[in-house]
Amino acid sequence: MTDTIAAIATAPGRGAVGIVRLSGPQAFAIASRLAGSLPPPRQAALRQLRDAQAEVLDQGLVLCFPGPNSFTGEDVVELQGHGGPVLLAELLRAAVAAGARIAQPGEFSERAYLNGRLDLAQAETIADLIDAASGQAVRAAQKTLEGAFSRRLQALAAQLTDLRVFVEGALDFSDEDIDWLADAGLAERLAAAETLLAETRQQAGQGRRLREGMTVAIVGQPNVGKSTLLNALAGYEAAIVSEQAGTTRDPLREHLLLDGLPLTIVDTAGLRDTEDAIEREGIRRAWQALEKAELALFLVDDREGVTDADRALLARLPAMPRLLLRNKCDLAGQAAALDSGEQGQELRLSAKAGLGLDLLVQALKAQAGLSEVGEGLFLARARHLEALDQAASHLAQARQRLTEGAHAELAAEELRLAQRALGRITGEQSSDALLGEIFRRFCIGK
Repeated sequence: MTDTIAAIATAPGRGAVGIVRLSGPQAFAIASRLAGSLPPPRQAALRQLRDAQAEVLDQGLVLCFPGPNSFTGEDVVELQGHGGPVLLAELLRAAVAAGARIAQPGEFSERAYLNGRLDLAQAETIADLIDAASGQAVRAAQKTLEGAFSRRLQALAAQLTDLRVFVEGALDFSDEDIDWLADAGLAERLAAAETLLAETRQQAGQGRRLREGMTVAIVGQPNVGKSTLLNALAGYEAAIVSEQAGTTRDPLREHLLLDGLPLTIVDTAGLRDTEDAIEREGIRRAWQALEKAELALFLVDDREGVTDADRALLARLPAMPRLLLRNKCDLAGQAAALDSGEQGQELRLSAKAGLGLDLLVQALKAQAGLSEVGEGLFLARARHLEALDQAASHLAQARQRLTEGAHAELAAEELRLAQRALGRITGEQSSDALLGEIFRRFCIGK
């Protein structure tokens, strides 16, 4: 990059400190025009910060980070003054007048990636760290930024490279009498790669839950307490509660954070046969919402238990995880408890009385795979999971080809495609369009 970029690196609004960041070949020269003599690298010094007419705007700290040992890999300067929005805008304007241009969203992180300071998975995690909605997400994002995910992918790539060398080497000696592909060591190495990939997919799936959350649909017959449960989880009256059946028509979505787990809770219309055209449309939309959910909370009235009508509805649910909730346990004279029943795991609670909600949150975290966040957990995105799924599919195809016998060429190609899929996560196999889509979602200044 031949141009020098500048941006306000602190959040909009008033604050005690505000930062204008410069990066590029002219960063030091531009900073000298604004602040005078620059301090030694990585040492803060107090300087007067001036505008394009050399009039003093502020007094603040100046820090210099020579490339390539900087965040972007280029010469970087931070001008740290008082955090007034007008003051920072004037300082940025002075930097532009001195030869910089205003950075695009994510351009500092993009330059760090292009200059080899970060791989693509690490660069994406910067935005995840900023947007983290819980302490667990912060810690997982930091592990990813430190390279935990990337090192795992490198280990997988190394195993695939080893397999490719063996299989492609066997092709070179295919005219000999020795069946190189029948070597037991090959099967063991292939199994080890599949095991490590499966573990990575599981951890990435947990990381995606921690980052993006899970969509949960509350379903059941009318008047079993679905809207009351939504309100209890939300902590406010998000849904209208009425004794009259059919009150809920359109699915109501609430985005919640429960003990570090982001959730989208969907309250649906009571599922029943009805002649009311509007209610019937609400029920149709409830079934649509169920198709998109990742977990169904199926409510029954604990006083009546699981009725034949409930069993009929359960049989119609899409193939998905579900948790049966026996609501109104206080009216049934039962204590809140998580236990096993005829529908598998069942939870007795009272949404209105607030009994058993803590048990429900723990059950939701267990369903999301977050009941215990391990040391190796890292944040992941949908595109990462898609690439891991593709790699697993190609690896399975390679194993099948090798099992069949005379298909070593096809097995070698499947191994190459698996390695290529992993490369898309870290940016080794990424298009300019993908990079533009990723970095434009960043905030300006990062």
